[in-house]
Amino acid sequence: MITARQSRAARALLGWTQEALADRARVSLTALKRLESENGLDVYESTSDQIRRAFEDGGIVFLNSDQGEGVMLVRGKKSGRSPA
Repeated sequence: MITARQSRAARALLGWTQEALADRARVSLTALKRLESENGLDVYESTSDQIRRAFEDGGIVFLNSDQGEGVMLVRGKKSGRSPA
């Protein structure tokens, strides 16, 4: 399961708003806000999976180890950003 910090960091790397991510992941904005909350609010595992898949489709790799967690944007993958 992805963490609130990983979700916010991944959105920042991709330049996505919460609204854009919710749309891409096909989840409600309320569910996404619950996932990104620092209060540890519960979300359905299926919701978390949909959000994770949307990020992975955008080029995000989730990093988890005993030393910490993070995200990485893989070069060459379509990020889903709009052309400037």
